Amino acid sequence: MTMTMTRRDFLGTAAATVPLARAGAQSSSIKIGVMSDESGVCAKRWEAAAIVAVELGIDDTKAARRDIPIQIISDDHRNKADIGASLARQWIEREGVDMIIGPQSTTVSLAAARVCNELDKVYINSPGVPSDLIGPECTSTTIHWTMDTLMLAHSTGRAMVEAGSDRWHFVTAQYAFGHALERRISDSVIQAGGKVLGNALAPLGNGDFSPFFLQARSGSANVIGLCNAGADTVNAIRHASTLGIIAEDVKLVAPLMFIGDVHALGLQAAQGIVVSDPFYWDRDDGTRRFGRRLQPTLGEAWPDMGLAGCYAATFHYLKAVTEMGIAEAKRSGAATVARMKAIPTNDDCFGQGKICADGRCLHSICLYEVKSLMESKYPWDYYKLLATTSV
Repeated sequence: MTMTMTRRDFLGTAAATVPLARAGAQSSSIKIGVMSDESGVCAKRWEAAAIVAVELGIDDTKAARRDIPIQIISDDHRNKADIGASLARQWIEREGVDMIIGPQSTTVSLAAARVCNELDKVYINSPGVPSDLIGPECTSTTIHWTMDTLMLAHSTGRAMVEAGSDRWHFVTAQYAFGHALERRISDSVIQAGGKVLGNALAPLGNGDFSPFFLQARSGSANVIGLCNAGADTVNAIRHASTLGIIAEDVKLVAPLMFIGDVHALGLQAAQGIVVSDPFYWDRDDGTRRFGRRLQPTLGEAWPDMGLAGCYAATFHYLKAVTEMGIAEAKRSGAATVARMKAIPTNDDCFGQGKICADGRCLHSICLYEVKSLMESKYPWDYYKLLATTSV
C-alpha cells in the first residue's frame, strides 16, 4: 500500500517520484503527471519545486471552494523523446493519469503531446516553446501555456528593431527549437524594417562559442541573437563576456533565458543581456506574492517562468474540471481542453489572458535588460523593463 505525499513531505525529502494513492480512488479523483528533465542539456533542479507549484494551483482551487480529490505523480524524461512518450503512455494506461504537464525540450514535448492526443488526455506544455504544438502538431488535447517561439519573436525582434537595434546576426543551435526560433525572430525583424545579416550554426552542447561570435562581429551587426537554450545559452554568454562582445554598440539577445541562468552567470557576466520573459518574480504584486509562496522550496533561488506556468496552468485546468465535474473531465481530454479555451485565464503569475483555438495561451510578455552590478539593489533583483507586448 502506498500513500499520497504532502508538500511537507516534499520539502523534507529528495524523492523524485510522488507515490500514488490507492488504486480504488482513481475513478473519483483527478491525477496529474509532472514531467521534468533532471539530466539533459536543459536540466534544472526544479522537479520538486514544479510539484509544489502544481500543489499551489491545487490549493488555490480548493481555496475557491473547488474541492476536488487530486493526486500527483512525477518522473524524469531525461530529455529523451522515447522516454517521454513511454512515461506518458504508462502513466495514462496503467496509472490513470488525466493531465500531464511539462516537459521542457521540443522533441519530448511533441512526443508526449502525441501520446496524450492518441489516448484523449490533457497535455499542457510549460515551459517548452516548440511552435509546432500550435502549428502542424496542434491537437485538440494540447495547451501551450507559458510562451512559444512566435511570442518570443514578437517580444524580442520587433521591440529591438523599434529601439534602433536593427542589424541582426544569429548564433543558432542546430536542432528543431534553434531553427524555429531563428526563423520566427528573423520574420519579426524583417517585418519591423530590420535586416538579418547572417547566422552561425552551433552544435547542440557546443563547448566553445568563440568562433561563432567572432564570425558575428566580423560584419556590421548591432545585435547578436542567441537561438539556443539551457546550458548552451549559459556557455555562449560566458564566452561572449570573455571576448567583450557585450558593448554599447552591440546588444546580445538571449530570447529564451531563465532567471536562474542569470544567477548562475552572475551580473558581472550577464549584465546588459536582453531577454524576453512572460514572468518575472519582481514584476508586480501578484508575481511577488507567488514568488514568496514558492521561494522556500527553492533555497536561495526565486521562481522562473516554468514554475509559474506549472502553477497557472494547473489552476486553470482545475477550473475547467470543476465546471465539468470529475467524471466528465476524466472521460475526455479534448472536452476538458475545449472548456479551458472557453474560460478566460487569470492568475497571479501572468495576469489576464486567453487560450486560442489552436491551444496557445496568450498573455503579456516583457522584454528586459539584465541589470548591472550597480543597478541591482537586493538578491535576485536582476531585470529592468524595456518593453511589454500585450495579449
